[in-house]
Amino acid sequence: MPEIASRKHIECICQVTEHSMQQAGLTFDDMDAIAVTYAPGLVGALLVGVNYAKALAVALKKPLIAVHHIQAHIAANFIEQAELKPPFICLVASGGHCTIALVKDYAEYKTLAQTKDDAPGEAFDKVAKVLGLGYPGGPIIEQTAKQGDENAFSFPRVHFNDSFDFSFSGVKTAVINTLHKYRQNNQEIPIADFAASFQYAVCDVLSERLCKCAKYYGIENIALAGGVASNSLLREMTLSRAKKSNLNFYCPRGIFCTDNAAMIATRAFYDMQLKNHAGSDLNAIAMRELDA
Repeated sequence: MPEIASRKHIECICQVTEHSMQQAGLTFDDMDAIAVTYAPGLVGALLVGVNYAKALAVALKKPLIAVHHIQAHIAANFIEQAELKPPFICLVASGGHCTIALVKDYAEYKTLAQTKDDAPGEAFDKVAKVLGLGYPGGPIIEQTAKQGDENAFSFPRVHFNDSFDFSFSGVKTAVINTLHKYRQNNQEIPIADFAASFQYAVCDVLSERLCKCAKYYGIENIALAGGVASNSLLREMTLSRAKKSNLNFYCPRGIFCTDNAAMIATRAFYDMQLKNHAGSDLNAIAMRELDA
């Protein structure tokens, strides 16, 4: 609910910022610049952050740096992996996004593939809901899948002849339709098998497409990013495929895969070096391409 999200941001942003500063043992005077996510996302919530950051930058006389959320997820790979340097190819998979990007340089990106419909995280949430597992779907599906058989059901994998793009609406619908048949026939539903087979289908497509994309473009280094990148099966399958294809695989720790301030600061660091500062006219943008 965008309006409620925006109101909660207004209620909490000052306290969260102050608490974070206390935990870090820093003051605003220690800051080199103020970084803020401006796109993409729920525009009301983004506006709260953007206006708060602009006010801070003016009051503290610090540079303001605008950060693209998906670029920040990619930059999370730099936090603990100093050996990873551009160029590399990164898959960003989350609740709202699924993109394969060529990272040409620390501040230069090119979209190579993206989802044509649903994001993988969104599919995880929907399947978890229809299975009665709750929300958020990613961690619950992963945990439930450990007791299931990933080969119990053969859910579809969508491929396109002319691109590396993704589509997850089909696998989501297949799970729902199969589940309905079980219920119509009053059959006992093997929830763990459903979870395991669905998870395997999604991770199979994600890891396969990333590695194929890297081989096609002749890039040796690949990486994962985004909330779905914390999925252990996706990590295992991508690592296995990377080894077979002689690719170097990188991925942030789980704590840096989900949305976090460290990745925003990391992405901003490179813009700060390039003196790519935002002005007072910075606005929030709900939809913005990775390489726009």
